[in-house]
Order: sequence, then structure tokens, then C-alpha cells
Amino acid sequence: MRLLRLSISTSAFILLLSACQLEKPSTANSVDSSCAATAFSMDEAKSCASAITAQMTIEQKVGQMIQGEIRDVTPEDVRVYGLGSVLNGGGSFPQENKYATVEDWVALADAYYTASMDTSSGGAGIPIVWGTDAVHGHNNVMGATLFPHNIGLGATRDTKLVSQIIGATAREVKATGIDWIFAPTVAVAKDARWGRTYESFSSDPQIAASFVAPIVDAMQAEGIASTAKHFIGDGGTLRGDDRGETSLPLEELVAIHGQGYVEAIDKDVMSVMSSFNSWYGDKIHGSKAILTDLLRGDMGFEGMVVSDWNGVGEVLGCTNDNCAQAVNAGIDMVMVPADWRSLYNNMLEQVAAGEISEARIDEAVSRILVMKIKAGLFTRGLPSQFAAEYRDQIGHTDHRAIAREAVRKSQVLLKNNQGLLPLPADQHYLVTGPGADDIGQQSGGWTISWQGTGNTNADFPGATSILGGLKQQLEAAGGSITTDESAEVDAAIFVFGETPYAEMQGDVYSVAWYDQRAERSRMKALKERGIPVVAVFLTGRPMWVNDILNLSDAFVVSWLPGSEGQGVADVLLQDADGGVQHDFTGRLPMPWPALDVNAIDRDLPVDTFAFPIGYGLSVTDAFAWSDLSEVLIGADNSLDQEVFNGGPRGSWKLFSGDSSDWAVEATSSSSQSSTGSVTIEAIDRLVQEDARRLTFTGAEGRLSQVYMQSEYPTDLTALNDAGGALSIDFRIQSPPTSPVSLRMDCKYPCSGAVRFTKVLLDAPVGEWTKRAVPVACFQEAGLNLAQVNTAFVLATEGDITLDISEIKLTTMPEIRSIASCADLVNDTMLLD
Repeated sequence: MRLLRLSISTSAFILLLSACQLEKPSTANSVDSSCAATAFSMDEAKSCASAITAQMTIEQKVGQMIQGEIRDVTPEDVRVYGLGSVLNGGGSFPQENKYATVEDWVALADAYYTASMDTSSGGAGIPIVWGTDAVHGHNNVMGATLFPHNIGLGATRDTKLVSQIIGATAREVKATGIDWIFAPTVAVAKDARWGRTYESFSSDPQIAASFVAPIVDAMQAEGIASTAKHFIGDGGTLRGDDRGETSLPLEELVAIHGQGYVEAIDKDVMSVMSSFNSWYGDKIHGSKAILTDLLRGDMGFEGMVVSDWNGVGEVLGCTNDNCAQAVNAGIDMVMVPADWRSLYNNMLEQVAAGEISEARIDEAVSRILVMKIKAGLFTRGLPSQFAAEYRDQIGHTDHRAIAREAVRKSQVLLKNNQGLLPLPADQHYLVTGPGADDIGQQSGGWTISWQGTGNTNADFPGATSILGGLKQQLEAAGGSITTDESAEVDAAIFVFGETPYAEMQGDVYSVAWYDQRAERSRMKALKERGIPVVAVFLTGRPMWVNDILNLSDAFVVSWLPGSEGQGVADVLLQDADGGVQHDFTGRLPMPWPALDVNAIDRDLPVDTFAFPIGYGLSVTDAFAWSDLSEVLIGADNSLDQEVFNGGPRGSWKLFSGDSSDWAVEATSSSSQSSTGSVTIEAIDRLVQEDARRLTFTGAEGRLSQVYMQSEYPTDLTALNDAGGALSIDFRIQSPPTSPVSLRMDCKYPCSGAVRFTKVLLDAPVGEWTKRAVPVACFQEAGLNLAQVNTAFVLATEGDITLDISEIKLTTMPEIRSIASCADLVNDTMLLD
């Protein structure tokens, strides 16, 4: 509650400041933008944009081309530098408060707008535009309606319904004062190992493209600028690697991955976002052949091109803040979240040196201004003025009804032995599985936080879990549920699947689904007792689950349905009269794999399928099941286990703790222990937010710690027998001032701890270091290998700042990284 009160107070201050600034605006450097009020056609908008651009200084123009992130841009920065745009990335909130209210969002939008209109420090008085990744609803805002991710919408084949979804999303976005959405994603995912597969409507270019025009139309009809992304080929990379290599002849590239852009351009989409991937070795962010010759020359796009998050820094020879090549290639607005100040200075120097021509700057600025004119920013006024009309739209009942309809229409029935579904609503059922009562898991990535991790059901006010939806309907019809797996029931509904992830961290080596919470054995135990099992699979991609398909009596692909779990109950249960409430109408938008990897070349996608695109049963279909092969040809029999790599992996979760509260989960990009003695911040090592900075401040000699824990203990006996170790990639920023222990726990106080101080002191400051501690060292210190639930605990009573990018349990640690158990003993004297 302390953070919430602070947020409201801060918002009130921002509103007061905005009002004061509006009373006495300076016009010393302002441009005449009156033409924007009557620029209704594209030609009129272009003419007006050119007229405004002609009045601007080079500093004002460069400012318009820069987009920073709200964590790194204050309203004062906007006033001083005249920035053209801000964005809130996944997991970014006003005042870094996850529980920010709608009023907090609007207050910050007002503050940015007011600053952008203030010309006292050289600004041009051009309204700022705020962009957001509202990719399945306004998914960064507490209480917003969360719709199924695109892969589920693709299963509906219902473009009219999707148009309604986009209209609802746009209205919820307007309620927060934001005016630009980074959607639709028009990717055609060809390899389900890609971590963004669920952002694709289909692996079929025509199906995927069919959703684009209705989305652009619906969004821009609400006065929200739309963005087709990511141009081009993001869904076609080798091995499904995020930001990888797409090597296709140009004609084939466009035929497969370009059809959505054809539809978007035909509907005058206002912006296109460049893709992270490469095309024949060249990063698209720096490719004039793609961004200018293809997109504009061949495809006729006239709008504005925005880069992706630090995407320019991946161009050969470039950094995040220095890439003339990207601007010259066709990037109009540069998304550089944190390094925008140095980018601003570098771009001014590059224009002065002739590396970027002023004509190219004028072209980019004019395109940005055309978008702002067409989106109505010049005539709209304070965001709070238009947001007030939409205040009640966040989580509106009508929007939740649309989402519920989308959920039930997206469910795909793959198996229904003996017509088990729909189930009579007056019987007694077991509803269980890790996903049954977890709204975060059923919503997936890009949900409150970037990766969708660190959330609890309390973070979704107004939402309903799948268990909650079933409970409501069953109890209303005279039925009942239990969550006790030992109970006698008429049937079991087992909800399971992937845990949330987003780009990069969602990439996998095979499409096999590996359980980490004993799901397979739990379902098998139910079957052995003669209980019919309905398997409900939460997933962002088609996956190899042949053994569960064989085991279950009915199998439903639920995808990532979002906040309205009642939609799943709508198809699983009969109505009160014993009839079909809603039949299964969902059809596979991508083929379902029969193998876990490609049998010939593991670099290629799986090409042997159990079910084709378009497959999906009705409850009335005659059905006979033939068992699928349960052989994993790419089986990973390794004992290795990732604990942290870009973020917590598998069932592991990241916590901080001190004497006031030993278990504070790190649920956002910035968190701290209850007393503030330790903070955890997301930082970039190789890619966005793939590492964490741990800062211990030694609160009066009291112990503080950071740790990785799972609710499902793991047995490390075999790993230890194989000579395994805990391997850590870290970088010292500030050396320790007190002894530091490294510990593994077997349900504390069962634990094994070693002294890690010498390892940390020996590591060079500011450089990444890899060190591995043999599991045997922890066993010698008292660890019970059979019940390890905490794989990593770093604890100290002093000060230290270090960065962590990878923690893993491995049988093959790098030889030079291995620490001797003898070096991990009492080390107090090292700090004397």
C-alpha cells in the first residue's frame, strides 16, 4: 500500500505541474501547425507535415526521430530535448509501480504531452506520441481485459470477432491516455521452436494475412495509430532462433512473410516496425534493400518506420546510440530506450558531418508528423481530456464478454474418446493441474510483465481462472468440484502446459513438452484408478505431447486464453438440460507435430505431423483414436538444468529476502526486499533484460539474500555422480565488504553452504566471469541431494553489487571455471 499511496501522490503532483505549465506556455521556438486541423486526406497531411518540418531546427528534427522508454525519460527530458515519442516496454509502469492506477497512467501521459508542447527550452511544440505493446488487450495495465494471444485467435478463423477485440483493446488503451499500439504482429511462424510463435495467427500466409485488414481498420477507426510488425521474415529464421537468420529469395520472402504487410498497407497502416532478424546475413534494421527498396519501392508503404528495441545496435558496426546506417536504410524513428541522449548527440554530429543528409532527416520527420496528424494528436489536446470518456472501459463487462467468446471459439478438440465431452454439469469432477487456477499461466507472456512471469491471481482483478469458470457453472447446475487428486470423482479435468515466456526466453531446442511438476505421472495415476481424464493444454505453440494424447480420454488445446477462463468451461460442460452449450469450432492454425524434431535435419522445422492445419473435432464427430508413437527422436537425456538464463527458467523463481520478509518474489524489472537491503534490477547483457543486477546494501549487519527456488524439489544425486556443478556467469560491479555465502537448500533449514567471497574478490571488476562450484561441495556442507528446492542462494551482511546472466546445473562445467571446495572455506581474513 505504501507504493500505491506514493504513486497517487506523484500523479497528483504531475497533474498539478501539467496544469501550471499549460497556463503559461512559451512560444519562442514553436512551429505553426494550424494546418493539421484541416489535413484530412493523405496529400493534405503530407503537405502540412512538410510545412511544419520546414520551420524546424535540426535539433528539433532529430528530437522528433527519437523514442525513449518511460523508465529512462522524464517529462523534463521531453521538454529539453523535444523527443518525438516514448514507449512503455513490457513490465514498465508509471513510477515503476506495477499497481499503477489508470489515473497514474493518464497523469504521466499528460505530463509528457505538456512537456512536448513547452517550447521554453527549444522544443517545437509538437505533441508527443506514446507507444505500447497492447498485443492481447492492454496487457501492461492492471485490471485490463486480456484476450487470447494471436495463435488462439487464428484458431477461431473469426475476423469479425477479432475486429471487435481490437476495438475493445483500443478503447482500453485510450482510457490510459496512450495513442499508439505496436500491433498487429503479422508474422508467419514456420518453426514452432520460436519463442514468439504465439504472436502469429497462423503458419499459413493467407490465414495470417486475413486478420490484418480488420485489425488495422478497427484500431485506426478508434483514433489509435497501428503498427504492422516485424518487417520482414521474423517467423522464418533458421531453427526458430529469435533475431536469427532468414534466408529466402526475395520473391519467396514476400510470398510467405509479406502478405500481412500487403493487407496492412492497403488499409493505410500508419507505421511499420523493423524486424530483429537478418536476411542473408544483413540485419534488417540496416538494410536499405528491405526497408526502402522493398517496403516503399515495391510495396508502396508511405507511413513511418520505427525500429525495435535497441534494434539498430545489432547492425554490423553500430551501437545502440550510433547507427547512421539504420537511418539511411529507412528507419524514421529510432527506439533506443535508455541511450537516447547519446543517440541524439551522435545524430546531430552525423548530420553535421554529412553521414546523414538533412534531406533524409526531413523525410523521416515528415513521415512522423504525418502519423501524428492522421492520429489526431495536433487537435486532441491533453490526453486526460480524451481519456476521461473511456475511463470505464478498462476491464469493461462488454469487453470481457467478447474475450469469453474468443476463448470458447479458440479451443481445439484433438481427441474425444467415446464422446466424453461435453461433460454433464451435475456431476462431481476433479479440476487439477498447475494451470487450473493460474490466470498468469493461462495468459502467457506479455502479461503485466514482459515475460508474463512473477504474477499471482491477485494481479488480475475481475479475471477468472479455468478452475473458477468451471466452478461457477458446475455449482449453478448442481455439480461440484474438488482439487484433491485422491478423491473419487466422475472425471478429472487436468490443466497443464507451458509456463509464461516471451521473445528470446521462449526459444526452445525441440517442440517436445517436458513436464516439471510431475504432470505426466499425476495423469497416469488418475487413469490407473479408472478415472476418465480430460487434458486441457495451455500452450503458445503446437508441441509434441504424444504420450499425453494417447493417455487422455479427451484432449483440448486451449492455447493462451487470457483473463476469461469461463470460455473454457463453455465448451467442456453441457448446459443444465444436458445439451451442448457451445460446440468446439476452433481449428488448428498450425499443424500439430508428430515428432519432436525434424528427423533429417534438426536445423529445420518438424515436417511430420499428427494433425494438419484446419483439424479440430466437433463433439458430434465420429471418432476413433489410433495411438501415436511415443519415441522422442531428439530426446534430451541430459542431467543439465537451466535455473536462470535471460530470466528464471522452468519452475524456478527469483526471490530476495531479509529479516523482515525472507520471500519477496522479483515480479517486475525492478524489485527489492522488504527493507530495501537488496534490490534486483533487469539489465541488458546481450539482449533486452537478459541479466539481473543484484545490489546488497548491508542493512546494519543484517543478513540479506537473493535466491532461485522451485516449489518442486529436484534430485541432484545423478548430477553429482556425474561430476556436476552449479555454474554462474556474473560480473562484479562493486566488490563485497563482508563475507558472502553461496548456498543450496533442501527445504531450509536443510542446506549446504560454501564461502564465495574469495571467488568474488578474485573476479575482475566490470568483466563477465564464469565460475562453477561442484555440487559435491554443497553435499559436503550438509545438502540432501534428493530434495533440492533452492538451487542458488547468495547471502551477505555487507555491501556488494554484481550482475548475473546465467545460472545452471551442468555435468560439463568449463574446466577453467571450476572452483575447488578447498577454496570455499572460511574467508573472513580476505576482507581485513
